[in-house]
Amino acid sequence: MGVLTRNLDLFVHHFANTLKLFAVSGIASLLLGVFLAMLRVSPVPVFRGVGTLYVTVVRNTPLTLVFVFFVFAYPYLEIIKFEFFTAAVVALTLYTSAFVCEVVRSGINTVPIGQAEASRALGLTFTQMLGSIVLPQALRSVVPPMVSTFIALLKNTTVAAGFSVREAGAIRDALSELGEDTLTGMLWVAGIFVLLVMPLTYLQRVLEKRWSVSR
Repeated sequence: MGVLTRNLDLFVHHFANTLKLFAVSGIASLLLGVFLAMLRVSPVPVFRGVGTLYVTVVRNTPLTLVFVFFVFAYPYLEIIKFEFFTAAVVALTLYTSAFVCEVVRSGINTVPIGQAEASRALGLTFTQMLGSIVLPQALRSVVPPMVSTFIALLKNTTVAAGFSVREAGAIRDALSELGEDTLTGMLWVAGIFVLLVMPLTYLQRVLEKRWSVSR
């Protein structure tokens, strides 16, 4: 307990950055993931190809390599200069959105094809059909895997510690510099992560009950 109380400001600051990184990346990856899912089910072959290529490449690329690119290689392109935190957000967003895309696409595939056909018969465009009929049902049916994806995102934020972002993953090094017991400190970090995951699990259960989809 002493390690936590003596370094409470350190824990609060680093976990605040973790939550900020998680929130920004989570919202961005959800938006991008839904867009990619729309590309994946698009009737236009070129769009489907772009979506498939993105998901295939990103899902098979280690997250660490994505970070390495945006932190070390991307600056040499001299397009837009990123701070370390912004680079971490971009890396996590691009990586997580590929998984969000597949979750949403799996939900779209659970919607009966007859509803899409009825939408076309009513004269709805592809975008209108997805936005008004298919996506609302799809998102309700993929609550468990979607929450699991965001839990993984929360844990993946620790990778940013290796790229000069002061979040929860960097607490060990900070404690080591202060001469504290790093093992005890990491046990506290693990415990706090468990506490952070619990609200997400609770949210999953609430949404499952409220958005239960009859099969």
